[in-house]
Amino acid sequence: MSVSEQSPTGEIAAGYAFSGPALELGALLWDGECHPDARIRIPLPMLNRHGLVAGATGTGKTKTLQLVAEQLSANGVPVFLADIKGDVSGISAPGAEGERVRERAAQVGQEWVARGFPCEFYGLGGVGQGIPVRATVTSFGPVLLSKVLQLNQTQEQSLGLIFHYADQKGLELVDLKDLRAVVAFLVSDVGKPELKGIGGLSTVTAGVILRSITAFEQQGAGGFFGEPEFDTAEFLRTAPDGRGTVSLLELPSVQDKPQLFSTFLMWMLADLYGDLPEVGDLEKPKLVFFFDEAHLLFNGASKAFLEAITQTVRLIRSKGVGVFFVTQTPKDVPGDVLAQLGNRVQHALRAFTPDDAKALKATVRTFPKSAYDLEEVLTGLGTGEAVITVLSETGAPTPVAATRLRAPESLMGPIAADALEAAVKGSVLWGRYAEAVDRESAYEKLTAEQRAAEEAALRAAEEARAEKAAKTSARAPRKEDPSLAEQVAGSGMFTSLARSIGTQLGREISRSLFGTARRRR
Repeated sequence: MSVSEQSPTGEIAAGYAFSGPALELGALLWDGECHPDARIRIPLPMLNRHGLVAGATGTGKTKTLQLVAEQLSANGVPVFLADIKGDVSGISAPGAEGERVRERAAQVGQEWVARGFPCEFYGLGGVGQGIPVRATVTSFGPVLLSKVLQLNQTQEQSLGLIFHYADQKGLELVDLKDLRAVVAFLVSDVGKPELKGIGGLSTVTAGVILRSITAFEQQGAGGFFGEPEFDTAEFLRTAPDGRGTVSLLELPSVQDKPQLFSTFLMWMLADLYGDLPEVGDLEKPKLVFFFDEAHLLFNGASKAFLEAITQTVRLIRSKGVGVFFVTQTPKDVPGDVLAQLGNRVQHALRAFTPDDAKALKATVRTFPKSAYDLEEVLTGLGTGEAVITVLSETGAPTPVAATRLRAPESLMGPIAADALEAAVKGSVLWGRYAEAVDRESAYEKLTAEQRAAEEAALRAAEEARAEKAAKTSARAPRKEDPSLAEQVAGSGMFTSLARSIGTQLGREISRSLFGTARRRR
């Protein structure tokens, strides 16, 4: 059905008639009719202006991500996707043409061709089949780790003090046992003086932190921290044919640890932010990063944490990275972050309860003035339909458009387990990251110092005992020599332990907004 330039549909369609390269999202919907000649698109250079994909469960958000990721890859833009449910791996394989696909393609004027796209599959800490993604505790930093451990503000500040001390003294926090060793040392009689000049660490707070670390490890999270640490620059790779690589972080195995994977996603983003140079506006982004289940990141977040997220999202645009938050309603995203998201794809919302109705009204208020009755449209959208507004080539918002979305050209579902395993093991990255490495770090250094002090004390005791035995027959009884405990305490060995650590070649680590360590690639 054609549209008239003077009609509302014509005015809306004109707002999406871009002259430069653009991604095809779908066709305009008006009064229940689909207009295939009114194409709804998003300019490729505007993908680094960030965006939001929202909607109730089952409305098609995942397929929207797949549709956008395919076209970004085809345009040479690398993509990062978090695969929460394990059903996005099909983007690596050609889709299956069926009646529903042909029908959707005809409705929106799409020339559908089955094709797969270059993919790399990752897994947090090696859980699942993907290439292991690990971070060192030092790199992860105190702010993000506090979020994972669910520490309060006072405990977060104390953890920051612990990281500061470890940074200064060259005690590398590679895994959680390193962190536990440093915390235990700093509340020991030997270690307490180390922090006197900068505030100290209370035994109660240290106990809370240690218990949180232990509980975290018991949930199986210890393997996510360690080496080799993943280089997030791997996400910027392109295939030999010039298409962007789609990096899929497989998360089904850690669905029961939502705080962990959402915070790990933020670490990845913060790490990219710290390493990439300023590039300003580009013809196409260096990377588009989809942040799924975004509400998990913001739930219970401290003010400082939210400020750091806002700052990162605001500034990473100038480094050529676009970020799309994926969640159920816009109200899941704090206002300061939502204000940075210029591109919006809003799938259907439901209004079954008073809370649903309130969320619906709040969502409508976040859109520009529209020719639609958005409350009615948003509750009446079908699966694979959405209300869209994006930034035009001039940076101005496009008219709000109800849209029937195109069908993805790759497989809409997971690939077979053996195919996934073959793709993972065949990757050039498998040999680089597959095997965990446990080198000397804070735990080993502190343990070695402790062991050396104990051995020296024992040798001193043995020598004293032997000397005493040799002289016993040659002299009159006298007051007993100092006990072993007294010799250890008086020998200065334990004081030497703290001093020897303090005189190591220190290295103050430069940290970012999130307290993540800055590394030289």
